[in-house]
Amino acid sequence: MRASEAVRAVAVARSVAASLGLPADEAAVLHDSNKLTLRLLPADTLARVAPAADQVAEFEVGLARQLAEAGCPVGALDPRVEPRGYERDGFVVTLWRYYAPEAAGEVTPAAFARALARLHAGMRAVDVPAPRWTERVERAQRFLADHGRTPGLAPADRALLQETLRSTAEWIAARGAPEQLLHGEPHPGNVLATAHGPLFIDWETCCRGPAEFDLAHAPEEVGPHYPGVDEELLCRCRLLVLAIVTVWRWDREDLFPDGRRMGEEGLARIRAAAGRD
Repeated sequence: MRASEAVRAVAVARSVAASLGLPADEAAVLHDSNKLTLRLLPADTLARVAPAADQVAEFEVGLARQLAEAGCPVGALDPRVEPRGYERDGFVVTLWRYYAPEAAGEVTPAAFARALARLHAGMRAVDVPAPRWTERVERAQRFLADHGRTPGLAPADRALLQETLRSTAEWIAARGAPEQLLHGEPHPGNVLATAHGPLFIDWETCCRGPAEFDLAHAPEEVGPHYPGVDEELLCRCRLLVLAIVTVWRWDREDLFPDGRRMGEEGLARIRAAAGRD
């Protein structure tokens, strides 16, 4: 989030929390991306703040409640307030329970895999609308077709990304693996290491696809611990996810720290994979 926007977002989050009886004299930024995640004290609540135009608060809140009721390992909403999005001054705020980090500070691959398998089992019982994984591929292809949106890409690198997205998506679709509701981006940044075990957060990227598409976002060490994984499909999904993420890093509006370096590294890894194929 841009600096000027972030200042306003913090003020809105504090104001909303205070109006609900949750004192918010201090605000610590825990994560800053398209949304701002704050720990508000002394109420000790977690606020997620998004521009009103980009928010999917009602979807996230509704899904989180359903998953929690199904016994899934998910971060809970703050029980002290009504579970919904609170819109004010161009932002929407949702309030969640704050979990103190586990002393070890990390989730082991085996624990990650068990938690993700539990999450997927619960998501199979949830009926909510969500785009198919192919929508993300199509969006990346639109960015590549728009040279003004991705001006830094050399022609050969643009063609490499376009072909990688096309051929890999076609291979995955032809595999015909069962598809279900997925988290969409269960990378370590969206998994909390807590005293209650690993808990998944952030539901704005939900989509439908094979479990391996979700697993492709996790560290590679997690894969061998996930039950019944299709190794070849997982390998292709990892390549597809790498290509999609690399496209985002070349977006002229990308604010990810050190994003250009990551974009270069992504291209290098895709070139290496193309050479092996």
